[in-house]
Amino acid sequence: MRMNKLTIAAALTLSTAIAPQAMAQSQGVTDTEILVGSNNDMSGIFAAFGAPAMDATRQYFEEVNAKGGVHGRKLRLIAEDHGYQMPKAMQNLNKLVNSDKVFVMLLSLGTPINIASFPLLEQKGIANVGPLTSARQMIDPPSPYKYAGFSSYYDQTLAGIEYLRDNEGAKVVCSMILPTDFGKEIQEGAKDSVDKLGVTYAAETTHKPDEQDFVGSLTKLKNEGCDTIALALGIRQLITVLGTAKKLGMDDMKFLGSSAAFHTAVAKVPEGITDGFYAAAGWPDLTTRMDDPYVKEWVESYQAEFGEFPGTGALLGRSAAEGLVMAFEAAGPDLNAESFQKAMESLSFTDPITGVLIDYSADDHKGGDAIIISQIQDGAWKTLGEK
Repeated sequence: MRMNKLTIAAALTLSTAIAPQAMAQSQGVTDTEILVGSNNDMSGIFAAFGAPAMDATRQYFEEVNAKGGVHGRKLRLIAEDHGYQMPKAMQNLNKLVNSDKVFVMLLSLGTPINIASFPLLEQKGIANVGPLTSARQMIDPPSPYKYAGFSSYYDQTLAGIEYLRDNEGAKVVCSMILPTDFGKEIQEGAKDSVDKLGVTYAAETTHKPDEQDFVGSLTKLKNEGCDTIALALGIRQLITVLGTAKKLGMDDMKFLGSSAAFHTAVAKVPEGITDGFYAAAGWPDLTTRMDDPYVKEWVESYQAEFGEFPGTGALLGRSAAEGLVMAFEAAGPDLNAESFQKAMESLSFTDPITGVLIDYSADDHKGGDAIIISQIQDGAWKTLGEK
C-alpha cells in the first residue's frame, strides 16, 4: 500500500499518541550507556553484508567511546547472528528486546525478518534504524519507529529496467527470486514495469536459499524470450547464475540486481564471471568514492584493523552507525523514545561515506531517495547514471 505525505504524517502522529508510555520510559539507556541491538546474518547467504557491517559499526562505536561517548554515554552494540533463518531470528529478537533490553535496533538484516520484528518493536517503543533491506515495508505502513536508509528495491528495480530499456533495448523482462518478501518486492517491480515502462513480463523462477544449479531455470527463461532478468537471490547464488549464463552462451541476456546484489565482492570475482552485471542501488560503490579524503581515511583504518578492503557491507555499517550517532547527539542528554524520534526526523545531511543526501522528516522516514545505476566492467563497478 502506498501513502501520500499527509496520510503518513497523520499515521505517525496517531501512532505516537497511542504509545505515550513507550515514549516516556525507554529501556536500554542509563546515565553511562546506550544499548544498540542488531539481528543480523553473519553466517548465512547474506553474511557478506552482515558481518562486515557489524565490524564497521563496532569500530565506529569504539572511536566515539574513546572520545567520551555521546553526552557522556558509551555505546554498546549487541549483535546476534540469525544466519538468515527465521526461527533463530525470532529467538534473537526476543533476547535483544526482552533480555538485553536494547534501546534501538540498527542494521538488522532481511526483509521477512524485519517485517516479523515490527509488532514487538512497536509494542516496546523501539526504533528500527537503517535495516539491511530496502523493502518498502521498512517504512510502509508508517510508524514513528521505522527508519529506512535508502531507496526501495521496488523503485530500484523499475529504475534499472527503465535504464536497460532506454540504453540496451530491453523488451522482455523476467525474474529469478527467493520466494520471500524480499523476492516478491523485486518481482513486483519487474511485473509493474509492464504498465509503467511498456515492456513485457514473461516469466519467473523461484529458488531455495541453498540452491546452486540454475541451468534448468536459465534455459526456461531463455525459451520464454527473456532478454532482461531481475535477480533476488543470495550473493553466491547470483554469482553462480551469472557464471552459468556465460557458460551456456547466453551473452544476449541482461541481468539486473538491486541494492541486495550491489556488493564490491561481486565485481571482484575472478575471470570476469560477473562482468556485464547491472545493479540499481541507493548508493555508489565504495571504490568510486576513494578520492574523498574522509572515505580514504576510513578505508585505511578499516584495513588496518581487519586486514581487508571494507566493501559494501562495511560501507553500510559505517554509514548507518554515523547517522545513528548524529541522532543521539541531536536528541540531547535526555535520551528517550520521544527525543530520539524528534532527532531522527531532524536529520538532513550528505552522508560522508556514500555521498548520498540523507533527509528525514516527520512525514518521511526514508533517508535517501537516490538510485544509482551501475555495471561491472573489468572487475569493478562503474557508475552509469543516477535517477
